[in-house]
Amino acid sequence: MNIELWWIGKTSFPYLSEGIEIYLKRIKRYCKFNLIELADIKNGGKKSIPELKSLEGQVILKKLNPKDFLILLDENGAQFDSVQFSKQIEQIQNSNPNKIIFLIGGAYGFSDEVYKRANKKMSLSKMTFSHQMIRLLFLEQLYRAYTIINREPYHHI
Repeated sequence: MNIELWWIGKTSFPYLSEGIEIYLKRIKRYCKFNLIELADIKNGGKKSIPELKSLEGQVILKKLNPKDFLILLDENGAQFDSVQFSKQIEQIQNSNPNKIIFLIGGAYGFSDEVYKRANKKMSLSKMTFSHQMIRLLFLEQLYRAYTIINREPYHHI
């Protein structure tokens, strides 16, 4: 199974980059996995929020294949505990998508067009985390999901 995590902008903090690399290596034991860093929109700080979301959305939609299964990491998405999340991963994999793509949006979320294209929306918490920090938190949860699927002791179920 091919899975990708997409995000917009660079990871600025070395401690997050180090954690991301640790979980990236662990996840690759279970599936083909890639991180895709989409470039920030040039002069994004000078654009209105709707314009910025629209431009980011255009970049995202151009990269998607029609057969990709797109899951938005969004504050209004469904919430799962770790076991439920592992079951979601199994169900999606069993539907044989071309690729599963988890997407972390920019600072202001997603454009309407990206919301329309999404197959699912998922929230990691009712709390708000920085877009950079959520990268590491999501990777830890994806790794945890694979250890649950494979009945490995990491999750202590």
